[in-house]
Amino acid sequence: MEKLKNHEMGLKERLKSGKDYYEIRLESIGGLGANLCGKMLGELGLKYLDVNSSNFSSYGSEKTGTPVKGFIRYCKKEKEIRVHSPVVEPDLLVVFHQALLKDETVWKGCGPDTVVIIALEDGIDKPEGMKAADRIVLQEMTEFEPGAVYGLKAQKIAMETHSRINVVMLGAVLKIMGIETLEPGEKICKDILGQKYPDALKSNLYGMKRGYEEVTRIEKAANSGLKERKTEGGSQIKWGYENAPIGGINPKFGSTVAADLSPSRQGYIPLFIKERCINCGLCHSTCPDMVFQFKKGEYKGREMMVNQGLDYYHCKGCLRCVDVCPVNALVRGVEAEHPNKEYFLPNKELLRMPEYYEASGADGYITSESYLTEKRMEGGEV
Repeated sequence: MEKLKNHEMGLKERLKSGKDYYEIRLESIGGLGANLCGKMLGELGLKYLDVNSSNFSSYGSEKTGTPVKGFIRYCKKEKEIRVHSPVVEPDLLVVFHQALLKDETVWKGCGPDTVVIIALEDGIDKPEGMKAADRIVLQEMTEFEPGAVYGLKAQKIAMETHSRINVVMLGAVLKIMGIETLEPGEKICKDILGQKYPDALKSNLYGMKRGYEEVTRIEKAANSGLKERKTEGGSQIKWGYENAPIGGINPKFGSTVAADLSPSRQGYIPLFIKERCINCGLCHSTCPDMVFQFKKGEYKGREMMVNQGLDYYHCKGCLRCVDVCPVNALVRGVEAEHPNKEYFLPNKELLRMPEYYEASGADGYITSESYLTEKRMEGGEV
């Protein structure tokens, strides 16, 4: 039998080949459920895959739109896991949203033995089926050559099954790890989600099943690296003293001021019907991310603050504005059906139009108990 290449090996094959650990890194942002997905994968290995496992997540402030990284390690049952650092060179990289591909740090540490799973989406340049979505991914891939790239329309599946993206991605991960049946995944879902969300268990199991069945190999048709992002003058765009937002430099990448929150949406957006708007301002009052923009204008013959539109870069799709609007000037819409959004008005005071998604999570070790204990042992105070 022909020997499998590293990227063709699943979990058990890699561990049998002499590798100490099988390592997974999840790349996501708050709101997509990557933290819970990592916990489920960690418990899955220990309970149902007959391997030792560990997992932890790294993230900044706990709010929708901030960067989240999940780290999972598996090893043979007789081996003790004594490594608690982030996964630098993953065997499996799982990207929870296609927009994250624009951040080159997502690919850090990946190489020819890395297998990649990407949650694709509808609605970007009106892709027709998987092929057009694949082309977008291939255009945005970095220069490294991964061993294999797989994709699935996780958001679309989650919406159709009334589940969450994290369980859809869990199903895809099980398939690519070489788990022959969905039974271990079903068991861990019942253990964790069945207790916490019993009413949603059936739909989550269905979403996981479709993720398992619909993840598809993406063949790279042509060499295409990540395009250099440049300013009009030709230099690469970087945040610094001269182009920081008014008020000073914001060192906290991933805050709502510095990040594009669009990947955190669950497939729905608020649609603005301007002719119905009475400019009451309730949408602005309830919005947690300053999406709506008002300026002086005239309404029914009176001078007042008039709603100009929405900043969809900062909209995380919570739809509170839809709930609070008294005249249905804001309604829920499927984002995939509106690739060219009306009244899309980037807020220039908050941020220039972002060239890409900026992400930087907290270092898991620096915020860990191990690090704090080490500092105390050295005699310092934390």
